[in-house]
Amino acid sequence: MIRTPAPRVIAHLDMDAFYAAVEVRDNPKLRGLALIIGHPGRRGVVSTCSYEARKFGVRSAMPSVTAKRLCPQATWVRGRMNAYVRESRRIRAILSEVSPLVEPLSIDEAFIDLTGIAEDLAGGAKIAQGLKDRICEQVRLSASVGIASNKFLAKIASDMRKPDGLVVLPHDRLGSLFHPLPIERLWGVGQRTAERLHSGGVRKIGDVLRVPESELIGLVGERGAGHLRRLARGEDDRPVRSSRQAKSISEERTYGDDLRDAEEIDREILARADGVSRQLRRKGLLARTVHLKVRRGDYTTWTRSETLARATDLTEPIVASARELMRRRIELGKHGIRLLGVGVSSLSTRGSGQSELFMDDDERMARKLARTSDAVRDRMGEKTVVRARLLKGRGQEDDDSEAGSLPSVD
Repeated sequence: MIRTPAPRVIAHLDMDAFYAAVEVRDNPKLRGLALIIGHPGRRGVVSTCSYEARKFGVRSAMPSVTAKRLCPQATWVRGRMNAYVRESRRIRAILSEVSPLVEPLSIDEAFIDLTGIAEDLAGGAKIAQGLKDRICEQVRLSASVGIASNKFLAKIASDMRKPDGLVVLPHDRLGSLFHPLPIERLWGVGQRTAERLHSGGVRKIGDVLRVPESELIGLVGERGAGHLRRLARGEDDRPVRSSRQAKSISEERTYGDDLRDAEEIDREILARADGVSRQLRRKGLLARTVHLKVRRGDYTTWTRSETLARATDLTEPIVASARELMRRRIELGKHGIRLLGVGVSSLSTRGSGQSELFMDDDERMARKLARTSDAVRDRMGEKTVVRARLLKGRGQEDDDSEAGSLPSVD
C-alpha cells in the first residue's frame, strides 16, 4: 500500500514591532505613543518603531534625521538588546515545543514546519493560533503568523494582516490574495529591478504571469524571469532547517563625530572585538579569520582580513589581529573614522576540546576570565563587567558621539 505524503504545512511567525513592543510592555506609559527605537543623532538609524509612528511614514532602517522630520513628536528609546535577546529565547522555546523543525530568521521571526503535525493548512492555523495565544499569555507580546505550503508563501502571508494577524494562503487563493500584491513583494525585486519591471507594465505579482515570457526576459534577463515566474506561481521547495549556523559574526558602529584620536580608535576596536568574542562564546563557535571594516569621513571604505594561526573565541587574539590590520592596511590620511567594525568568519563549532592541549598559561587564564565574566553578564547584564581599558569611553553611549547599532526589525 502506497501512502500519500502528508501535505506540507509551513508557518512563518513574525513578532509585531518587536523592540518597541517589549519597551511598551515594560513601560506602559509608552503605550499609544509614536515610539522609535534607535539613536536620534544625525547619523543614527531607526531599528524599529511602534505602529503609531508608522502612520507618519517612519520605517525600520530609516535614517534618524528622516524619521525626526516625519514624526517630530516621536518618543525615542535607545533600546536594550539584552532584553530583546531574552524574550526571543523565550519565544523560541515555545515554538520548539510544537515542532522540532524551527528555523530562526532573525531575533523576531522564524519558520516552523508543521508537516505531519497538522493535517492540512486549516489544522496549521489552529496550531498557529495556539502559539499566538501562548506568546500573548506568557510573554505578553503579539505575533503575526502566515500559514502556507512553503516558506515563501508563509512569509508573504504573515505580513498581510499585521499586527496580531493570522493568514492562511492556500494555492487555490493565490489569484485573489497573492497576485494583486505589488511586484516589490517578490524576493529579489529591489528598487532598480522594480523600475525596470514597471517600465514594462509589470506592477503586480500577477503581471509576471500575464506578460509574454520574452518581454519579461527583456526586462530582467532569462535567469531573473525564471526566478520571478516561479515565485509568482507560489513555488518554493526549500526545507525548514532547524540549525542555521552563522557564516560570520560582526559588530560595527557609526559615529556621530568622526573618530580621530588614536587612543579612542583603539578603544573602539577593543570594544567591537570584545563584543564579537562574546557572541562566539555564546553560540559555542570558534573563528579563524578576523575582519576589520573602516569607513572614513569622506565615505572611503576598507574591509581587510587576516587568518589566525588557530581558531579562537577570545578577545585577545581577535583584537590583536584587528589592531595590526588597522596599523598596516588602513590609510586615514587627514580623515577621521565615520564607521568602524570588527568581524570574524571561517567559523567552526567548539569541538572535543583538543585545541586546549595547545594552550599556554596566558590563554588558559584568559579563557577562565572570559567564562567568569560571561557568567556574571548573563546573570546581571552586559554592563556589570567592563574592561578597564573601555571605562574612559563609557560616557559616549549617552550622547551623540555614537549612533545606535541595533539590528533593524519590522
